Amino acid sequence: MTEELDTGKRQLRKDVMNTAGPILIEVLLSSLFGMVDMMMVGRIPDAGEAAASIAAIGLTNQVVFIALSLIQSLNVGATAMVARYVGGKRIDRIENVVRHVVLLTQLLIAIPILILGLNFAEKFMIFLGAEADAILYGTSYFKVIMLGLVFQSFNLSIYAVLRGAGDTKTPMKINLTANSLNVIGNAILIYGLFGAPRLGVTGAGISTSLSQLIASILILIRILKNQTIIRLNLKERFKFNKDIMYNLVKIGVPASLEQIAFRVGILLFVRIVASLGTVAYATHQIGLNILNLSFTPGHAFGIAASSLVGRSLGAEKADKAEKYAKECRKLGSIIASAIGFIFFFFGGLIASLYTSNPIIISEAANILKVAAVVQPFQSSQLITAGGLRGAGDTVWTLVAIFISVLIIRVAFAYIFIHIVGTGLIGAWYAILIDQIVRWALVLFRFRTGKWKYVHIR
Repeated sequence: MTEELDTGKRQLRKDVMNTAGPILIEVLLSSLFGMVDMMMVGRIPDAGEAAASIAAIGLTNQVVFIALSLIQSLNVGATAMVARYVGGKRIDRIENVVRHVVLLTQLLIAIPILILGLNFAEKFMIFLGAEADAILYGTSYFKVIMLGLVFQSFNLSIYAVLRGAGDTKTPMKINLTANSLNVIGNAILIYGLFGAPRLGVTGAGISTSLSQLIASILILIRILKNQTIIRLNLKERFKFNKDIMYNLVKIGVPASLEQIAFRVGILLFVRIVASLGTVAYATHQIGLNILNLSFTPGHAFGIAASSLVGRSLGAEKADKAEKYAKECRKLGSIIASAIGFIFFFFGGLIASLYTSNPIIISEAANILKVAAVVQPFQSSQLITAGGLRGAGDTVWTLVAIFISVLIIRVAFAYIFIHIVGTGLIGAWYAILIDQIVRWALVLFRFRTGKWKYVHIR
C-alpha cells in the first residue's frame, strides 16, 4: 500500500514537472531576456536619456499590461475549456475555441487599443505621470509597441489553447526563438551596430514588435502543418457557437473585471510612485524588472495547475485535481524561496547590472530585500489562483484582486509615501501587504472546495 502511494506521488510530481517544466524554462528565460533589454537601455551612454528611456518603458508597459491582461482574461476561458475538453476526450471542440478566442481578442481588445495607442500616445504618457524627458524619448517607442500588440495578442491566445491541452513545449520553443532574436535586434537598433541607425529606446520597441511578428509566423507554420493539437480548416467558415460563448463569458467576464481592477490599481499605484520623480521611478522600474524574474515559478506552476486541474475535472477526478494543485504550489514555492534568498543577499549586485548610478543601486538593493520577503506569499497565491482559474472559478480571484490591489496596495502606498514619508521603499511595503492579503483570500477559497463543482458546457 505504501509503495503504491509513493508511486502515485512520483507520478503526480512527474505530471506536474512535465507540464510546468517547459513553462518555467520559457518564462524564466523570457524574464532574463527582458532584464537584458532593460540593461541595454540603461547602458545608453547619455545618463539622462538612459533614465528617461527606462521610465518610458515602464510607463508604456502599464498600457501594454492592461491590454494583455484583458486578452489573457479571455484566454483563461480558452485554457479552462480546452483542458476540460481534453480531459473529457472531446478534442473535436478545440478548433471552435481557437476561432472564437482569436476573433474576440483581436476585435474587442488588440485592434481598438492599437488605434487608441497610435493616436493618443503622448496623452497616455502624460496621464500616467511621465515627465518631459520620458515623453521625449518614449512616444515613438509607445507607438511601435502598440503595433506589435496585435501579433502578441494572437500568440497568447494560441499559447493558452496549447497549454490547456497540456502542450507546453511548443510555446516554449517559439518564445525562446523570438526572444533570442529580440535581444539581438535590440543590441543592433539601440546602439546602432553594424551600420544600423542608433535609435535608442525606439529601436528596442521595433525589435520587440518584430519578434512578436516572427513568433506569429512560426505558430502559423506549425498549425498549418498539423504539428500541434490545433487543427484549422481555413476553407470552413466561422460559425458562432453559443456554448463556447457562454463559457467564455462565464469565465472571462469575472477574469476581465479582475484584470481591470488589477490594472486600475496598478495605474493608481504607478502615479503615486511616479510623483517621486524620474530617478525614483527608474529605480522602481529596475526593481520591478528584477521582480519579474521571481514571478516565473508562480506563473509557470500556476499555468500548470490550470491545465492539470481542468483536465482532471474534465475526466471527473476532482480529488486528483486537488492533489495536482497542492503539488504545483509546493514545488513552485520552493523555487520562489530560493529566488528570494538571492534577492535578499545579492540585490545590489543584480541592480548594478542595470546602472552605474550608486544612488539607484543602493535604493534598489533595499527594495529587493522587501521583494525577497514577498516571494513565498506571491508564489503560493499565483499558483492557487491558477488552479481556481483552471476550474473556471474566476469570481473569487476577482474579489481577491479588488480588495488587495485596488484598495490595500494603493491605500498603503499613499500612506507610506505621502503621509509617513518613507520614499520609494514605502511602495514596496505596500506590495508586500497586498501579496499577503491576496494569498490569504485565494487560499481560503481553495480550501472550501467549491471550485470543484463549477460547470462548463
